[in-house]
Amino acid sequence: MDNGQRTTPTPWTIAEILAATGGELLFELAADFRFQLSTFKFSGISINSRKIFSDEVFVAIRGDVHDGHNFTEDVLEQGIRGLIISRDRIGDLPMGKWQDKGIVCVAVDNTTRSLGHLAAFNRKRSNVSVAAITGSNGKTTTKEMVAETVSRRFCTLSSRGSFNNEIGLPLTLLGLGDSHEWAVVELGMNNPGEIGKLSEICLPDVGVITNIGPAHIGRLGSMEAIMNAKGELLEKIRPGGTAVLNADDPRVAALGDQCAGFGVRTLFYSASQDLKTESPVRALSVKADGIGTFFTLALPAESVPIHLRIPGRFMVSNALAAASVGYVLGLSAQEIKAGIEAFRPVRGRMDIFKTGSGVHIIDDTYNANPESMTAAIMTLRSLKGRHRGILVAGDMLELGEYAGTMHKKIGSVAAGSDVALLYAAGEFAETVAEGARNEGMDSRHIFTGSKSEIIEDLTTAIRPGDWVLVKGSRGMHMEEIVRGVREFFKV
Repeated sequence: MDNGQRTTPTPWTIAEILAATGGELLFELAADFRFQLSTFKFSGISINSRKIFSDEVFVAIRGDVHDGHNFTEDVLEQGIRGLIISRDRIGDLPMGKWQDKGIVCVAVDNTTRSLGHLAAFNRKRSNVSVAAITGSNGKTTTKEMVAETVSRRFCTLSSRGSFNNEIGLPLTLLGLGDSHEWAVVELGMNNPGEIGKLSEICLPDVGVITNIGPAHIGRLGSMEAIMNAKGELLEKIRPGGTAVLNADDPRVAALGDQCAGFGVRTLFYSASQDLKTESPVRALSVKADGIGTFFTLALPAESVPIHLRIPGRFMVSNALAAASVGYVLGLSAQEIKAGIEAFRPVRGRMDIFKTGSGVHIIDDTYNANPESMTAAIMTLRSLKGRHRGILVAGDMLELGEYAGTMHKKIGSVAAGSDVALLYAAGEFAETVAEGARNEGMDSRHIFTGSKSEIIEDLTTAIRPGDWVLVKGSRGMHMEEIVRGVREFFKV
C-alpha cells in the first residue's frame, strides 16, 4: 500500500552491505576499488534466483528444501554482480572464476541471519515508523486492517500475506522506499526468543498483541511460556512508543503491567460490553447482519458507526486493534472508519463463495488452532441460520501432548453447535469424531477419511442452502478440499 505514491527502494553501496552484515569482501573489484566501495550501488537485495534483477545482490539462503548456494551460477548467468554467501561454502564455489568476472562476493557466517541484519540496517537508515502485530490468532487479518487504516493518511508498506518469520519480515523491510512513512508488519513464532529477534530487526514504534492462546503449545509447553514469548515484543518497542493491547484477553492485559518499565505507553481496546473494563477504544452495540457486523467505534473524544463486511464477531476485536493504531497515529474517526471498512478478507480467511444452488463455502483454510477453530464454528452457526451447517476439519498442528484433548474438544464444540455433518481429515480425525459422538452426534453424520474421500462424499451430501466451513492448519492443505468442492459446483 502506498497511497498511489511511487516508491523507489533505497539502493545499496558495497560499504553499506559490509557494514550491515559484518561480512568479508573476498576480492577487490579493480584498481580503483576504494572509490567503487562507496559509490558503486546495487538497486536491492533478493533471495529468489528466478525473480531477480541484474542490478540486485543475491543472498544465498539455506532453506529446508533448497540451498541458494546451488543457484549462484544461475543468477550470475542473468547478469548479477553481487553475491552474499556462507563462509563455510567458499571451498565449494568457483571463487577464481568469480574474481575474474569482477563479482562482488561477501562472505558471512550465516546468510539467513545476515538477511535480517540487512533489513535492520535498512529500517534504521529509512525515515519510517513501524507498527508490529503479533498474537495467537488474527495476526494477518489485523495486520491488513491496520495497513488499510494507516494508509488513509500515510504512505504505507505492509508485509505480503503472513511474511512473519526470519525470512519474510526482512524481505518486507528491504522493500522500504524513499516515499514510505510507515511500515506495518506481522511477527510470528514457533519457539521462544523468535518474537524478540524479529522485534530487534523491525524496531517497532507501535506494538500490537491481539491475544494469547494455545497455538504452538506443543513447542512452548505452557500458556505462561506462550505469554512470555508474545511479551518479547514489548521489550523492543522504541522508548516513548505505544503498546496496543487487547483488554479482553487476561494474559494480554497482564502484559501491560510491564510496559512502564520499558518506557512504553499502553493503549487498551475492548469488544466487551462490560463497561467496567477500562479501555479508551471500544466496540459498542455490536450486531451481526448477514455476513457482516455493525458496531459503534467509541474513541476517547468521538464515536463513529462501523460496518464490517466480513463474517465473524471475533473480527470486531481485530478492527479495534486497527482503530487503536490509527488513534495512536492521530487519524480522525472518519479516516479510521474508512480504513476498517475498506478491508476485505485475506484469501483463505473467512473467504465465502456461493454456488448457483445457494450453497455457501467458507474457506478458512489458511491456518487453525483451538481458539480460531472454535470461533469459526461459532461463526458457521451464526451464518447458516435455519440451513444446515457442515464442518470439514483438518488437524490443528503443533499442539504436542495437548493435541488429543484439544481435537476431542473441537468435535464436542461442533456437535454442540448444531453442525449437521462433520468431516474430519488427518491424524486426529478419529479423535475429533469421538468428541462429537461423546456430545451426542449421530455417527451416521460423521465422516473421517482422506481429503479426496471427503471431497467425493461431501459433494454428494451437500444440499441447496447448505453452509460448508473448511478449516485446518496450514500444513494440512485443506484448501484442496475447497478447490475440489468449487470445481464440482463450477464456482
